[in-house]
Amino acid sequence: MPEATPLTATEEQLAAVLYNDDGLVPAIVQDDSTGDVLMMAWMNAETLALTLAEGRTVFWSRSRSEVWRKGDTSGDRQWVRAAAYDCDGDTLLFRVDQEGDGACHTGAYSCFFRNFG
Repeated sequence: MPEATPLTATEEQLAAVLYNDDGLVPAIVQDDSTGDVLMMAWMNAETLALTLAEGRTVFWSRSRSEVWRKGDTSGDRQWVRAAAYDCDGDTLLFRVDQEGDGACHTGAYSCFFRNFG
């Protein structure tokens, strides 16, 4: 099993994150070794802090209205290797080591497996 690598952020960096009216910010997850985009999920201030502290992705489930740690039920955990926020502060990016079969709840490696055209 990969090791968790907690990350630290300054108060200034955390304050730069802009949440929507529901208190959420989109978080894009990318495979650290391949650069493939694996998934997008939502975070709030609590789950962002947990993700940075635990070194594992933690999200907010809009459908269940609860915190969820990626992989707790599937075993497909994501171990954070780097974290960033975009120039506007309204989108997060996490580079991870993906454990297990993949990131998608369908069992696919990436949630982005359907192409237009």
